[in-house]
Amino acid sequence: MNLILMGLPGAGKGTQAEMIVEKYGIPHISTGDMFRAAIKNETELGVKAKSFMDAGELVPDEVTVGIVRERLSQDDCKDGFLLDGFPRTVPQAEALEDIMGTLGKSLDYVINVNVEKEKLMERLTGRRVSPTSGKTYHVVFNPPKVEGKCDVDGSELIQRDDDKPETVKNRLEVNIEQQQPLIDFYSEKGYLRNIDGEQDIHDVFREIDELLKGLRA
Repeated sequence: MNLILMGLPGAGKGTQAEMIVEKYGIPHISTGDMFRAAIKNETELGVKAKSFMDAGELVPDEVTVGIVRERLSQDDCKDGFLLDGFPRTVPQAEALEDIMGTLGKSLDYVINVNVEKEKLMERLTGRRVSPTSGKTYHVVFNPPKVEGKCDVDGSELIQRDDDKPETVKNRLEVNIEQQQPLIDFYSEKGYLRNIDGEQDIHDVFREIDELLKGLRA
């Protein structure tokens, strides 16, 4: 099964990726992991990618696509893969179609874990952290025993700048704007499957699992 997993920040995509990989035994391929492996192994494309990253520049599509091509050609992908973080743009999605054709593969599904923006705001702005113990809480989903105090050492919990409403709102709006063309692209191709990400995480996975069972039938 050849899958792409999509979802906005806070949608719980990472948790679902872990559960899919554990049940179906396919590699979880994230953009970050691919880059790190290519750079560590000093592949030709890895060296190129590092030169752009060291200069603080975006890695060009041709290098990114080449690294994806190399990764999907490896033996552990022969029975399928779960792509996460790629493609990010329609040109990258079109390049992935070419890669798949060259490898004699095709996408099965693009799974989009769908959560409304207001719900994502609640999830992302509710995080609190202890500056001393590092323990993380959530005011709704995982509150401390005493409001505003760390269970471990009693320190005052703080809200990181990244979790403040204005920052979160901006981040979500940027992500929504970037993701919509891909949603449209894969919807037109017939690959897109929207999953209700506002359910309990096990119910979200049950919905994904029902979809994937058909591929192994």
